Parts: sequence; structure tokens; C-alpha cells
Amino acid sequence: MSESGSLHRPSATPHPWARTTIAAIITLVLLSPILVVFWLALRAPVAWQQAGPTLGTFWYVLTETKVLHWLGNSLLVSLISTVCSVLVAAPAGYVLSRGRGGATSAFSLFIFVLQSLPAVAFVIPLFIMFANLGLADTLTGVSIVYVASSIAVGCWMMTAYFDTLPVTLEEAAWIDGASLFGGFVRIILPNSLPGILSTALFAFLHSWNDYLVASVFLRSESAFTMPIGLQTFFQQNLADWGPVMACAVIMLAPPVIVFAVLNRYFSIGGIGGSLAGR
Repeated sequence: MSESGSLHRPSATPHPWARTTIAAIITLVLLSPILVVFWLALRAPVAWQQAGPTLGTFWYVLTETKVLHWLGNSLLVSLISTVCSVLVAAPAGYVLSRGRGGATSAFSLFIFVLQSLPAVAFVIPLFIMFANLGLADTLTGVSIVYVASSIAVGCWMMTAYFDTLPVTLEEAAWIDGASLFGGFVRIILPNSLPGILSTALFAFLHSWNDYLVASVFLRSESAFTMPIGLQTFFQQNLADWGPVMACAVIMLAPPVIVFAVLNRYFSIGGIGGSLAGR
């Protein structure tokens, strides 16, 4: 068939506005639970007997309840868990990534077994042991549990990231006279910032959102964390949804802020210059 007689079939690619509309609808559906939380957070407390949305609910929970105290408790245990988990997981992950031998394999298997066991299997025995040690109903005891439960996954995350870094980086440092520990601190850790931040975020969110461990170990209101403090707004036959959702919005703020601040550091481009000569 000649070129002039050729048929031009219409393109099957959707128009840009169609893709944008579909993406907007999907985004709206996925965000609808969060939008409902924000809308219910504007509902006045039951005791006010007030109709219509109001921002006074946030002022109420911040000034008339112990939300700020519970928020401080959650931040404290989460930061302790994050720092301790990274300090242990980083060198342990490096050993698992670079080490070869039966001891390393046995340690990897041990971590895998710990990770596969459900947390509920440890809660009651740990509570009995901590009660005998005077650590029950304390933030110290809860922090220890959070650190222990975060280390296993943290080790696997750091190991997986260290596996992506070439051994030639350390070998070059060793040739220049650096020790094994010096090469790890000066070469590997600076190039592992995305992996470290991912591990830190996991440990932070694991502790921040936990309810099971806190509900078993914590009994006094002065030691409550935010997930446990939320239950004080529920009565036997009534839920004060305004303050509950206001607390939920306040609880969402720290993780969102942390991720927004650290988001620009999640890049593997930092090793580009080190690998330029390969």
C-alpha cells in the first residue's frame, strides 16, 4: 500500500488529563481514612455539647489532658530505641555482610529465628522477669524491650545495605593505612547514610506505634505512651471521638516531620565518586 493510502490508527495512549484524573481519584481514595481522621478531630468534646467543627479540641487535649506528657514519653522511648538499635545494628550488619564462616552463619540463623517469632510469645515472660527486677511499669523496661525487638530487623536491613557497597572501598582504605575499624567508621558509615536512616526510621516507628508491649508493661498514667493514652478517651458505652482523633493527628506529626526532614538524605548517590574509577 502506498504511503498516501496508509491508514493512521489513533493512538491508544490516554490523554494527560485522563491519567491525571485517574491518579487523583486513586490518591483521594487512599487518603480518605486520613481525611476522615482530620475531620473528626474538629469535633468538639462530648462535655462541651457543641455542634459544628472547632479547633478548640486541639487546645483542649493539649491543655486539659496529659497528652503532652504522653507525647514526651513516646518521644523518649522511641529515641532511645532508635539510637541503641542503630549503634548495635550497624556494626553487626557489617560483620554479617563481610564475615565468612560458621560463626557468622550461625549468628545470621539466630537473628532470623528471633525475627520470625511473634512478639506476643515474649511479652508475658519478659513482664514476669522485669517485675522481679523492678522494671515493670517503667519507661526503662519498655525501652529495653523496644531495643531488643528492633535490633534483629535492623541487623538485616544494615546487612542488605552493606552488601550493596563494594569491598574495594575498604581495601583502598586499608592500603592507605586505615585499620578495619577505621575503614568502617571513615569509609563505610559515611556511604551508608540511607541504610542507617532507614534502620533508624524503622526502629522509631516500631516504638512509636507499639501498643501491645506498652499495654502489658505500663499501668500508671504518668508512664503512658501515646498509644496507651488514647484509650483513656474511651468510656464503657461512649467514645469521645473529637479528642481521640485530635490526639491521633498530634501523634501523626512527629513521624511526618522526621521523614520530611530526612527525606532528602535517602539517596545512594553518595558513593558515585568512590566508584568512578571502577
